[in-house]
Amino acid sequence: MKTSIELKNMHFFAYHGVLEHETIHGNNFSVTLRFSADLSEACLSDDVADTVNYAEVYDLIKEEMAKPSRLIENAAYRILRRVKEAFPQIERIEVKLAKMNPPVAGRMDYSAITISE
Repeated sequence: MKTSIELKNMHFFAYHGVLEHETIHGNNFSVTLRFSADLSEACLSDDVADTVNYAEVYDLIKEEMAKPSRLIENAAYRILRRVKEAFPQIERIEVKLAKMNPPVAGRMDYSAITISE
């Protein structure tokens, strides 16, 4: 049985960016992770050991967000790889990483990258 899980809009303050002020002052970011896996065992057992533990996934993402990157593409890719390596039962994974208040000469809600595998 395929199960889809979404961890939506996890908020982090981090130092990703190309511009010097981004690496000094930081910015707010949002990460949404979606993945699918066969979690039939967890559906039947009601045991967290049989699923992908959301708290552990969050901690991995938090660790990767704490490592500065010049590009959000790099940070999103590192998150994808780290989660996939930690939970090999994940069959499909998608990471959306959004930079709130990007440094542009205008107004926008955020800039974002979405990668999947």
